[in-house]
Amino acid sequence: MQNIKFISADEAVKVVKSGDHIHLSSVASAPQILIQALCRRGDAREFTDVRIHHLHTEGPAPYADPKYEGIFFHQAFFVGSNVRKSVQAGYADYIPILLGETQKLYRAGYLPCNVAMIQVSPVDKNGYVSLGTSVDATLAAIECAEHVIAVVNKNVPRSWGDAIIPASMIDLFVEDNTPLEPAHFSEPSEIEKAIGTHCANLIEDGATLQMGIGAIPNAVLAQLGNHKNLGIHTEMFADGVLPLVEKGVINGANKAIDKGKLVATFLMGSQTCYDFIDDNPMVLMKDVAYTNDPFIIAQNPKVTAINSALQVDITGQVCADSLGTKFYSGVGGQMDFTYGASRSEGGKAIIAMPSATNKGISKIAPVLTPGAGVVTSRNHIHWLVTEYGAVNLYGKSLQERAKLIISIAHPDAREELDKAAFERFGPHFHFVG
Repeated sequence: MQNIKFISADEAVKVVKSGDHIHLSSVASAPQILIQALCRRGDAREFTDVRIHHLHTEGPAPYADPKYEGIFFHQAFFVGSNVRKSVQAGYADYIPILLGETQKLYRAGYLPCNVAMIQVSPVDKNGYVSLGTSVDATLAAIECAEHVIAVVNKNVPRSWGDAIIPASMIDLFVEDNTPLEPAHFSEPSEIEKAIGTHCANLIEDGATLQMGIGAIPNAVLAQLGNHKNLGIHTEMFADGVLPLVEKGVINGANKAIDKGKLVATFLMGSQTCYDFIDDNPMVLMKDVAYTNDPFIIAQNPKVTAINSALQVDITGQVCADSLGTKFYSGVGGQMDFTYGASRSEGGKAIIAMPSATNKGISKIAPVLTPGAGVVTSRNHIHWLVTEYGAVNLYGKSLQERAKLIISIAHPDAREELDKAAFERFGPHFHFVG
């Protein structure tokens, strides 16, 4: 077994030099002690033009602060809430990329990785550590990095699958036992519960599920207690799956690949969720190249993918990454799973969202707001769900789908949408709602 010598975080980050590209492990596994040490070097103006890459992270992201202009430049693969203002103001940036291809940026050499900063479980008796809650593109970064700095943390769960790596892949070790960042969930509103009901009604026994995080996925999961033989193949899961596992509803028995396993590439939940995956052979943490490959996703039957949107137009174009020209999140895995589910035997690709914003603005629009990005094209969309119902747009003409989409828009918006559709499509169009 490798003899581990621990050094301080300040000593470890001395390997960073001007112009370097740094990868941070993501979500709950962001190595905060290394981030703090890195920013201390930034405060001292010891380097310039250091690029920082990651999926979204939980917790502070001080490197995106405008005060570090010229010192750090954040270029993430997804815009999290902790860097959103900086990205929108131009002090940080976003790399548009399908989640499944984030690892390709490193492996195919599109991005260098000079330093990978990760967080791992303690070394086991065989000389291995686990990446715990965050495999995603981090494994690729480790493979390609010139220097790998690992924070060894007893709170990192020992997850299985691609998360297990030999400690010999790590160059520098820092010890820190700060608990992982938990995710905080709000209780689903009545609108979100209604959306959850419509989605749950589309899920068949034996389905393999993918859904993100938040109130709508939790509302869906809460209504699946009487289902049978559900499986999980997803980019991430959270606490909502745990009661269904305990009840035997989620058992993976109907999966064609990874039968009996909950497959994910990162987790974002409470400490209970992190404890659940610790040394649990039922949970298979995999490289994002595997979890988000549509041709792997499609091998399971009845893949049901539930993703969200910021805005949808009356032809079925889905914007999920920006509010007009202001980037809000990212592409994520929406297209990976929308396409994968559509190729699955009996699969269903679902876009679910409230019909209106909290300010009462319709999220269904005649045309997308100028500058809005199309994440799921009108050619790829299948099911669209709001609190007013679920409609299948696949195979429908422009006028047919406009009528279906308007039928589940907020009632206050339907007359305006109907008028816009009439002006767009001509005298044959008329919505009766």
